[in-house]
Amino acid sequence: MPIDAEPRAPPLSHASTLRLPPGAWATVLDCLCAHFPGIDRVEWRDRFARARVLDAAGVPLAIDAAYRNGLTIRYFREVADEPRIPFEASIIHVDKEIVIADKPHFLAVMPAGRFVEETLLRRLMRQLDNPHLVPLHRIDRGTAGLVMFSANPATRSRYQALFRQQCIEKNYEALAPALPELSFPLHLRSRIVGGEPFFRMQEEPGASNSETRIGVIDRGGRSWRYALQPVSGRKHQLRVHMASLGAPILNDPLYPQLAEAATDDYTRPLKLLARSLAFVDPLDGRSRQFKSLLDI
Repeated sequence: MPIDAEPRAPPLSHASTLRLPPGAWATVLDCLCAHFPGIDRVEWRDRFARARVLDAAGVPLAIDAAYRNGLTIRYFREVADEPRIPFEASIIHVDKEIVIADKPHFLAVMPAGRFVEETLLRRLMRQLDNPHLVPLHRIDRGTAGLVMFSANPATRSRYQALFRQQCIEKNYEALAPALPELSFPLHLRSRIVGGEPFFRMQEEPGASNSETRIGVIDRGGRSWRYALQPVSGRKHQLRVHMASLGAPILNDPLYPQLAEAATDDYTRPLKLLARSLAFVDPLDGRSRQFKSLLDI
């Protein structure tokens, strides 16, 4: 076969990682078929043939590669008939170290579930021709606003440390029912843990592991515009905290009650926006601030 006709894998940064579980399988293919029952054997064989199943170093595995407990493999997720998200992200800033993007509602940051190519990460990789992009934090698919990416593996850990050490000031805005009986600003602390179903979170008694500062920007009408500043970064934290105050964010399909599963209603986006990011750059010490151009 000519070299140009050999199957080629996408950049390794697109791949998911799996450590093979214990079992009595003869081949990696057998293990994958058992581990992912929703993907039939014919499809897995096709992925092997197209170099979409790799070892930890990124070398394509043969279709008869022997199974070994604990073996780390890389594979590329593929979704048939992936829906197109009809909204585009804007790039607020780009340099050799970081990229700041303004994400629209309904676009996931990372591949997950039924979205792989229709994600902010994949779109930016294609647009900027940079396979090394990695999001430094995430916001929900339903949330719009700023997301920061590392563009350079050599300096990535310096920027990751900003988030890990809570040295990034993140400001959000939300529309939610008025709360005239409360005094603002206020600090809300609670313990947030996984709930049911698995993609929802819930509060429970115990030591707090989440904190949000909440203020009011505009008190007009039945819905107010709130300023939300997460001190911690628990999953769905802002949505859970606003719902616990009795003011769930408008158009939230998860809190306080789970709405019936349905296709995305583009006329009813979640009224939550990641408005700004501010931090001291770890490379040169200068103060940096970025602001979303979107609105809710």
